[in-house]
Amino acid sequence: MTLKRSSSSSFFFFLFFFFLLSSHASSQACQKTCGQIPIKYPLGTGSGCGDPRFTRYITCDPDQQTLTLTTHTGCYPITSVDYAKQEIYVTDPSMSTCACTRPSHGFGLDWDAPFSFHDDTVFTLLDCSVDESSVFTPLSNGSGRVSLCDRQSSSICTFLYSNCRAISLINLQVSTCCVYVPLDLGPSFEMDLNKLKCSSYSGFYNLGPGQESHPENWNYGIALKYKFNVFDEYPGVCGGCERSNGACGFNTQTSSFVCNCPGGINTTSDCFFLYNSASILVPWFSREWVMYPLSWVVVWMVMSLR
Repeated sequence: MTLKRSSSSSFFFFLFFFFLLSSHASSQACQKTCGQIPIKYPLGTGSGCGDPRFTRYITCDPDQQTLTLTTHTGCYPITSVDYAKQEIYVTDPSMSTCACTRPSHGFGLDWDAPFSFHDDTVFTLLDCSVDESSVFTPLSNGSGRVSLCDRQSSSICTFLYSNCRAISLINLQVSTCCVYVPLDLGPSFEMDLNKLKCSSYSGFYNLGPGQESHPENWNYGIALKYKFNVFDEYPGVCGGCERSNGACGFNTQTSSFVCNCPGGINTTSDCFFLYNSASILVPWFSREWVMYPLSWVVVWMVMSLR
């Protein structure tokens, strides 16, 4: 009787350990990619991944595998990320390009977002009301209105309105175009086309040499830059985490740093311990082939109790 009770106790303890191990093995680690885009710090693919300041703005759709920037003005697909230069490139589906013209409400960043516009980003406001738009202001003598837009880049308007087929078909006057470069405006900038009395806009960046007069070859989209923190210092502990095949993240309760290792195991440093020869169980914690032998052990214990 004692032996049987002891065997039952051992069985239930082992069964509890088995299910505990299974739950750890099935936990999802932070993804290293979202579609074709690599994911590195400060970006993340879900709660507890990346930098918490970025999590509320950048998300990865697990079904569509698309990386998206969300602001108070809408959701915008991220086309690429340059981690070396700390740049993020997004596109606005409502933006007008040489392929298609569309009405738009504009684009804006939240005031507390960890992003700002890259210096290479150029916004061109299209079909603005010369009489009502605030981008034009009356002359002091009341004889007319003068553009407050970038005059040195007025040729961009000319190329868009004449060489861009989708826009030229509308037959707009070049005087309704305004080139706007949001230098030093940071995340507080917002382009509200309804208030500006403009019907649409184009955004582009990194005009290649000799491409200024060829708007069909421009890089349409919006280039953003980001900082890791106030001092723009990459956290050293995150470097060790990523070098050990981990993903930098944070504790959702305390916001303190964690390194998310393969199999969903979190540490406060890195994942090198997974590859330490002294670690017997942990390296295979998330592998299916460790669960099969354990399953047979459970079956054997059940049979032995009969």
